[in-house]
Amino acid sequence: MGRSASMARASRLLGRLTTRRAALLALVVAALALSIAVPLRTYFSQKTDLHDQLAQQQSLEAQLNQLQQQQAQLSDTAEVKAQARERLHYVMPGETPYVVQLPGDTGSTGSTGTSAPPTSTGAWYQQLWNSAVGSPG
Repeated sequence: MGRSASMARASRLLGRLTTRRAALLALVVAALALSIAVPLRTYFSQKTDLHDQLAQQQSLEAQLNQLQQQQAQLSDTAEVKAQARERLHYVMPGETPYVVQLPGDTGSTGSTGTSAPPTSTGAWYQQLWNSAVGSPG
């Protein structure tokens, strides 16, 4: 009986040690997981930021190339004169400007002075109130 009692005692002691060892191992694994998780998350977030910055850099380089081409075009005086004629309707001294208006055009050349002023339907404060409320006239 002495031997079986000592075996039972050893088995209980071994069971406690195994449970303690398992708990300690679980605690160590959890600590390692937490200590690795934060730097790993930081690494992936920095990798994403780097990817975004590279994409933005490529976009800015493409925009820079486009602006350099525009600058090269506008350094030519003939191009500047052509743009002034087309966009701003400039004419050279001695030239007579003509504006052709087709029946379907509605004020695309700017104000010609033919539009009638808005009709007044009451006092200014009444017009303000009607515009704020949204009611006509």
